[in-house]
Amino acid sequence: MKPFQQPRLLVTALTFILCLSTVTAAPHPKVSLSWTLTPTNSTQQFRGLSPVSKKVIWVSGTNGTVLRTTNGGSKWTNVSPTFPSENSTAFQFRDIHAWSEKVAVVLSIGNGNASRIYRTHDGGESWARTFVNEEQAAFYDCMAFEQEKGREGHGVAMSDPVDGRFRLLETWDGGLHWRILSTNGTMPPALAGEAGFAASGTCIEAAAGRWYIATGGVNPGRIFRSAGIERGWSVANSSIAGGAAAGVFSVRFRDSKHGIAVGGDFEKPTANVDIASWSRDGGVSWNKAESFPGGYRSGLSWVPGRRDVAVSVGTSGSDITLDRGRNWARIDNGTFDAVECISKDQCWASGSKGRVARLELHKL
Repeated sequence: MKPFQQPRLLVTALTFILCLSTVTAAPHPKVSLSWTLTPTNSTQQFRGLSPVSKKVIWVSGTNGTVLRTTNGGSKWTNVSPTFPSENSTAFQFRDIHAWSEKVAVVLSIGNGNASRIYRTHDGGESWARTFVNEEQAAFYDCMAFEQEKGREGHGVAMSDPVDGRFRLLETWDGGLHWRILSTNGTMPPALAGEAGFAASGTCIEAAAGRWYIATGGVNPGRIFRSAGIERGWSVANSSIAGGAAAGVFSVRFRDSKHGIAVGGDFEKPTANVDIASWSRDGGVSWNKAESFPGGYRSGLSWVPGRRDVAVSVGTSGSDITLDRGRNWARIDNGTFDAVECISKDQCWASGSKGRVARLELHKL
């Protein structure tokens, strides 16, 4: 989906006291959590985020910018791709996936040849262009890679519909080579106006051998699912309200059954009705959350090692769920676009004005 502008929000206090409750009768104790900003020395907007470990984190964003830290955010290094024959600063790197402090791929979004993928094997000292989109109608929004051992190099990038169906791009070697997959006959057609949102790199998800695609532009937003990229796809309505600027922005699965989706309307950042869904049957059906995040949310991540816990972020704040997406409680009002939790104790978030922050969950 075409890039969109977001309202500038004031940065709020980062420390809070949060009282959480679930559908059970006993309330959770008060928990003190805080986002800690790290010194990126950048003013770019970072929608791409890929923590490899507590020490190694990559971010990507506007003006062709890629940053990397190898010491947990104490120092960030600009490792952006530069090519004499290209205006690299024109690219919007909306998604990034890293395997180590050395190897990463980054996705530039846009119509036609603005959609392209670069890969580094040496920590950003050099980059190779491994894909350039040649279809003017295609607009690549996001990409995902499998996490299962032995399949880490298998990835898929998703484009808005071409000839009525979502376009998929596949790699089996960690982004060195890509091929376009035909979805004719294997994927239900897109509805008029339906597209993905290039907001946080999580409009496509790979989990437990299955794939999921989140869409908006239609009401309600929909979620496609597949047990294998070329085995066929089905689609289900979410409970998330959709529209020209609204729908499902992020879908994440903990395992083969339990999933959460968040979204909303990016033109109404504080509207918080019908903006979150959850599934317990692998995405066959979706249920409306009982209480919602505090507004439009573009990014979402499960917390590894904490079965029922996930964090969502958006331009009007961040939230946490302790019951697999059924209920949400506000963390703070700071603006972020993407979030990834690397362990049971730590999450990372990135957003506008160079904001990259760490959330410690030791007290949860």
